[in-house]
Amino acid sequence: MRFSVIVVSLNAGEELRKTVESVLCQSYKDYEILVKDGGSSDGSVEQLPKDERLRLVVRKDRSIYDAMNQAVRRARGDYFLFLNCGDYLYDSSVLARTAAALERKAADIVYGDLYRRALDSTDTAPAAITDFVCYRNVPCHQVCFYARHLFGLRGYRLRFPVRADYEHFLYCIYREGAKCEKLPFTVCSYQGGGFSETEEHRAAARKEHALITRHYLGRKAVLYSLIMLLTLQPLREKLAEDPKFSAAYHGLKKKLYALR
Repeated sequence: MRFSVIVVSLNAGEELRKTVESVLCQSYKDYEILVKDGGSSDGSVEQLPKDERLRLVVRKDRSIYDAMNQAVRRARGDYFLFLNCGDYLYDSSVLARTAAALERKAADIVYGDLYRRALDSTDTAPAAITDFVCYRNVPCHQVCFYARHLFGLRGYRLRFPVRADYEHFLYCIYREGAKCEKLPFTVCSYQGGGFSETEEHRAAARKEHALITRHYLGRKAVLYSLIMLLTLQPLREKLAEDPKFSAAYHGLKKKLYALR
């Protein structure tokens, strides 16, 4: 099996069904959908469509990342993609185009762009994964297809309850030597308001980011932090998240990436 699309859920309402349906409409058929549910009581699991490609695992978990780890141990695909409830594959050709890209050039991680529905803007992923990209902002897990061997030795570290996906990406790059390739299309339609984006978790996210970058990047992390301050990163972040400016900001960023 080529792909395992993993969706973790807990009382997600109709968004669980919509996320699953965005995968079931794919033109490419060599995949499974693995829904790992933590014990929903809102009827969302009962709304799931009946399809032989869909597998449901209902089991208690301690966190989002614990649920992901449980799902990984049951996944059968060559590559894993993690979608949150409310996130959709961008169109019906995503898996077909990804499979074709993997046929042309083998990679451990392939990643694409992210469409933010709430802001009506597309976040263009960097063309290459550099040290500075690893410090600044790596592609989110909703647009990354991971080769299964990258989870062979270890999964997400639960000591990072907000940024475990970020830590695992850096682990893949710096410990597993993962080869990355950019996909020239948008992979995911992103709902927004993810776990790490809530006001409650932003402070914890910053602390975890500091620990993770210090571990993997050492002294470079201090230099990159200074660069971010000198290039007005807090202001740029506000522009990127403001519905009035987000589309223009990401459009300019896309043009700058194209010049490299």
